[in-house]
Amino acid sequence: MSRNHQYKATIKWTGNLGTGTSEYKAYSRSHLIQVDGKPPIESSSDPAFRGDPNRYNPEEMLLAALSSCHMLWYLHFCAEAGIIVTSYVDYSEGTMVEDQTGSGKFTEVILKPSISLANMQMMDQANALHVKANQFCFIANSCNFPVKHQAIYSIG
Repeated sequence: MSRNHQYKATIKWTGNLGTGTSEYKAYSRSHLIQVDGKPPIESSSDPAFRGDPNRYNPEEMLLAALSSCHMLWYLHFCAEAGIIVTSYVDYSEGTMVEDQTGSGKFTEVILKPSISLANMQMMDQANALHVKANQFCFIANSCNFPVKHQAIYSIG
């Protein structure tokens, strides 16, 4: 049985410096991402594209969404398998290639979680669950580039 899930977000440009988009350098790339009932996320473009380096950019948020979705599925499958994870921190990295027209796309993301397990004898089984988590991750399933995994484990 398939189910549809609907999501809503409001993106509000806050970068009008007085003359709107009268020229390329006349406006800020600042904007707010808002979801009803949640604090807004102050965002901008990447500094390479005239963005505010103190705000999140869409590329970072894509990376965070992939990492978060993968982690949630991974923890779910570990719990089902009786693998006790005591900490999980992902140091994910993504590569975006910009072409000569100025367009670009991600070519890969590598999730690099540092995971503490209660029992290191479960490490091989825990490591195998990254493949399953990737297969179930809604965000990874929506991407047209590979999402790879390079987990490291410790006892915890």
